[in-house]
Amino acid sequence: MPIRVTLDVMLARRKIRAKDLAAQVGISETQMSLLRTGKVKGMRFDTLSKLCLLLACQPGDIMEYDSDQRDLTKGED
Repeated sequence: MPIRVTLDVMLARRKIRAKDLAAQVGISETQMSLLRTGKVKGMRFDTLSKLCLLLACQPGDIMEYDSDQRDLTKGED
């Protein structure tokens, strides 16, 4: 997957615990853990907006894109 979640980096910069951020965003600690480790296939814009507001950042600060040409052909089988 060419999108990497770098939420851990921003949590460390802001000195915020994942548990506390999860409570403020309104998601479970399990879901926060899945987000932090990149084990999700998607994220609701509502959740992304709350994360950005609470961390005072932009979406690009907590996600990175790695170019992968194979993504253009996925699902064409």
